[in-house]
Amino acid sequence: MPSTVALTREPSASLADCELSHIDRRPIDISVARRQHAAYRKALTAAGADVVVLPALDALPDAAFVEDTAVVLDEIAVLGVLGVESRAAETEAIVSELERHRPVSRLTSPGATLEGGDVLRVGRTLYVGRSARSNDAGIASLRGLVEPLGYVVRVVPLEGCLHLKTACTCAGDGIVLLNPAWVDGRVFERDGLRVLAVDPSEPWAANVLLVGRALIVPAGNPVTTGRLTRAGLQPVEVAIGEFQKAEAGLSCLSLLIPRT
Repeated sequence: MPSTVALTREPSASLADCELSHIDRRPIDISVARRQHAAYRKALTAAGADVVVLPALDALPDAAFVEDTAVVLDEIAVLGVLGVESRAAETEAIVSELERHRPVSRLTSPGATLEGGDVLRVGRTLYVGRSARSNDAGIASLRGLVEPLGYVVRVVPLEGCLHLKTACTCAGDGIVLLNPAWVDGRVFERDGLRVLAVDPSEPWAANVLLVGRALIVPAGNPVTTGRLTRAGLQPVEVAIGEFQKAEAGLSCLSLLIPRT
C-alpha cells in the first residue's frame, strides 16, 4: 500500500480568474493546464503516492491549489482560513475528504488567517511564513493546536513572494532549497539544516515536491536542477507553466497525507 495519499483537484474552468499578488496576469490555456495537471498526477503516482482526484469547482478559480486548505500532521489536520474572500469556500469543500484520513481541527483566534502554502514541516518543526495570507492570529492559533502534540512553530518573515513554500521547500533529508531574495536561510541553518540556493535567474525553482524518496521539480530551471543533481539528489522535471501563471508551484497542487 502506498505510504502517502495525495489529494488533488481538477483545475477549474475559471482558473484564468485566479487571485494574483506578485505577478502580472497573463492568458492561461485551461486545456494545457488540464494536461499538465494530469502529467503532475502521473508523476505523483510514479513517486509512490495514492492519488485522489477531486472534481473541479468551476466557481472557485483557485480551487486546484488544495495545499492551502489545510496543514496535515501525523495526528490531526488543521483546516486553513484562506486569506482572500474569493477562496473562502475551498476549505469546507475539502473537509469531508480530510476527515477520511485525520481528525480535523480548526483555528480559534478571531480574525485568524492561515494557508497551508505558508507551512513547511521538517520533522517536528513547523516553519510558518508570516505573509499577506497567514497572519499573527493564525500562527498563534496554529501554535496552540500543535505545540501540545510536540511540534515547534518557528515564524519566518518573507519578502516579495506569496507563500513560504514559494520561497523554500524540502529537497531531501535535512536539505532546504530556497530563494535567498525572498527568505533568509539562516533560520534553517540554525536548526542544523543544509541550505541550497536556487540560481538567481530561476527565482521560482525553490518550490519542489518531495514524495517519499522522489524529488519532483518544475521544468525549465536547468541551473538549479543541476545543483540538486550535484547534491546527490535525483530530480524529476514536471512542466506546470500554466499554473505558474496563476502564481502557483508544484506543492500547491496537492495535499500530501502520510499514512500513519
